[in-house]
Amino acid sequence: MKNTLFTLLGLLLFSASSFAQLKTVKYTDGDQKLNGLSIAPIKGSMTKPGILILPAWKGIDAHSKRSAEKLSKLGYYAFVADIYGEGNYPTNTQEAGKMSGFYKNNIADYQRRIQLALNQLVKAGANADNIVVIGYCFGGTGVLEVARTGMKAQGVVSFHGGLGRDSARTTTPIKTRVLVLHGADDPYVPAAEISAFQQEMRDTKADWEMIYYADAVHAFTEVEVGNDKSSGAAYNEKADKRSWERMKTFLKDVLK
Repeated sequence: MKNTLFTLLGLLLFSASSFAQLKTVKYTDGDQKLNGLSIAPIKGSMTKPGILILPAWKGIDAHSKRSAEKLSKLGYYAFVADIYGEGNYPTNTQEAGKMSGFYKNNIADYQRRIQLALNQLVKAGANADNIVVIGYCFGGTGVLEVARTGMKAQGVVSFHGGLGRDSARTTTPIKTRVLVLHGADDPYVPAAEISAFQQEMRDTKADWEMIYYADAVHAFTEVEVGNDKSSGAAYNEKADKRSWERMKTFLKDVLK
């Protein structure tokens, strides 16, 4: 009986130490309340690497939460940014388009919200000198702003993100490593936008990579969007798995 109790106690302790949970972190941008999500690594590291996650256009969702939990299991601190703020969360695609469009057109506001989230990732325990920012769709657009403005990050990873920027903006050398994971058949990112992005990377002397995934359209990592390619956004299991593995290799290359 005693041995059984010790065994059960050991299993409970193992279980508690083997699973980290997402925790809501309240922070602010002036008077605007923000609610991000933080999770610590299951197994710590002396280098304390951290990953900031920028969600897609509907804000913090099941997909970004899953990514944070998976990164925790890999040994990373993770923080899911709240870009829109309390009281401004989209409930449908029309509202999501309007909200994300605002930040794309008011890029300084988007940059500030990203920086505030980066600050929270560091407060949660991540090493400020050992961070990568990843993002999906609208968030994939955001990670490029991290690189363009020289925020403190070792690298950025864009999953099926928009690549455009206002051509009137001046460019400066990009020192952050850039990885773009792109659906080869994505109808929402026109060829001209891709060409302009690649030229921007050359002009800024960036260390960049862009990988295309066959038969993949927009949102190919997001199972919630379904499998109907005709809509222009659809889940692709093969592209999802391959892009995640490529990101994992990138993280090992970039982070200490």
